[in-house]
Amino acid sequence: MILCCGEALIDMIPTPTSAGADGFVPHSGGAIFNTAIGLGRLGVPTGFLTGLSTDLFGEQLVSDLIASHVNADYAVRSDLPTTLAFVRLTGGQATYTFYDENSAGRSLQPDQLPQISPDVTALYFGGISLISEPCAEFYAALALRDSAQRVIMLDPNIRPGFIRDETRYRARLDRMIAVADILKVSDEDLDWIVPGSGTPEDKAIDMTAKGPRIVIVTRGSAGASAYFADGRVVTVAAQTAVVVDTVGAGDTFNSGVLAHLSMAGLLSKPRVQDIGPADMENALALGARVAAVTVARAGANPPWAQELNI
Repeated sequence: MILCCGEALIDMIPTPTSAGADGFVPHSGGAIFNTAIGLGRLGVPTGFLTGLSTDLFGEQLVSDLIASHVNADYAVRSDLPTTLAFVRLTGGQATYTFYDENSAGRSLQPDQLPQISPDVTALYFGGISLISEPCAEFYAALALRDSAQRVIMLDPNIRPGFIRDETRYRARLDRMIAVADILKVSDEDLDWIVPGSGTPEDKAIDMTAKGPRIVIVTRGSAGASAYFADGRVVTVAAQTAVVVDTVGAGDTFNSGVLAHLSMAGLLSKPRVQDIGPADMENALALGARVAAVTVARAGANPPWAQELNI
């Protein structure tokens, strides 16, 4: 099983009402939630670890996880509220107002780390849950505790506007990168992590010296590359799609990468060292394939395995 560890929230999307004014419709979301949904729909045994409320929105999140065959048993339940993100659309661009203080997801503490079953062979982390405290320290502590026996994949999906204490965030991110087997970053993430005028290739290779064996760099419509610590590189083009919106595209890409590595039997600590360029080329290709489906329809709506004939 892959255990996805991070945020689940409700996106409140403005929608016209019969009276003419906009109302807000609750949609389940969050970067790590989207990746878990994508994995479950691809038929990969998947669990989800987060702080989940027992309120009506928490129940909606649980229901949507189960509907996509994601195990929610590792979630830490509480009566604290669910994180809400109210969306404003201006010219097709979304801005968000978050209501996250004292929420079920944000309030996780390092002393709440669960015992994890041996059938969980990989942990996936990322998103804004690595910024907001105290939950960010919960996820960092889990990655450091379990990195010796489980594969760690990390996608920080950096949102500079959310970061209040950059020094503290960078230090925590460095600790997690050091224990990651696979690091996935966008080209913008990479420039934020490694400032300066170096090429993306040079920066990615530099990152492999900090711990990860493989660094994946995505470049939107320009495709994605995987850089190995020994200097090998593979690149896969993005798939052509008629783009409706890009919500959840990166999250779905991650689900495709993880799904291929899992189905190939490579997502365990003994086997992760066996991942080679051909494996990563196929993993990136599946990531590109599922992301192309997601961008071709509204919202974060990853494809099911039967849609892809896999």
